[in-house]
Amino acid sequence: MEQVWFYLELGLWHVLDLAALDHLLFIAAFSAPYGFNSLKKLIWWTTLFTIGHSLSLLGNYFYNLNISFNWIELLISVSILIACIPLFRKAQPFGRTRSFFSALILFFGIIHGFGFSRYFGMMVPQESATKALISFAIGVEAAQITIILAVLILEWVLVRVLSISKEKWQWVVGGMIVSQALEMTYQNWPW
Repeated sequence: MEQVWFYLELGLWHVLDLAALDHLLFIAAFSAPYGFNSLKKLIWWTTLFTIGHSLSLLGNYFYNLNISFNWIELLISVSILIACIPLFRKAQPFGRTRSFFSALILFFGIIHGFGFSRYFGMMVPQESATKALISFAIGVEAAQITIILAVLILEWVLVRVLSISKEKWQWVVGGMIVSQALEMTYQNWPW
C-alpha cells in the first residue's frame, strides 16, 4: 500500500510542480474558455489526456521507444500553444469539432507522457510496473481535476462576481499561457 501512495503522490506532484509547468499550462488553456456547466466535458478531456499520458509511459516502459527528448519537449510547448487557440476566438471553442478536439487531447497526452517516460522507466521496478502506472495515473488525474476546478473557480469569481468580461478573461489567461509556451518553445528548440 505504501508503494501505491508513493506513485499516486508522484503523479500528483508531477502535474502540480511549479518548476514543470507544462501540464498546468495545458490543462488551464483548454479549461479557461468554459464554466462550471462544462465540468463533465472538461473532466472527460482531462481523462483522455491522462489515458494518452499513461499509454506513452506504458509504451516506453515495455517497448523502450527511443524518441528524441528534445523534439518531445518542443512538441509539448507547441501543444500548449494549440490549446490556447480557443482563448482568442469569440465562438464557443470546438463546438462542432468536439471529437477532433478529444482526439487531439489524447494525442497531446501521449506527447506529454513521453516527456516523463524516461524518468518513469528508470525508477519503476519491473514487478510493480502495472501498480505503479495505475497509481501514478490516478495522481495525475487528481491533480489535473484540481487545476480545472481552480480555473473554473477563478473564472466564476472574475467573470460572474467581479463582472470582468469573459473575452477579457480569456485574452488575459491566453496571453499569460502563450508567453510561457513561447518561452518554452524557444528554450526547447532543437537547434
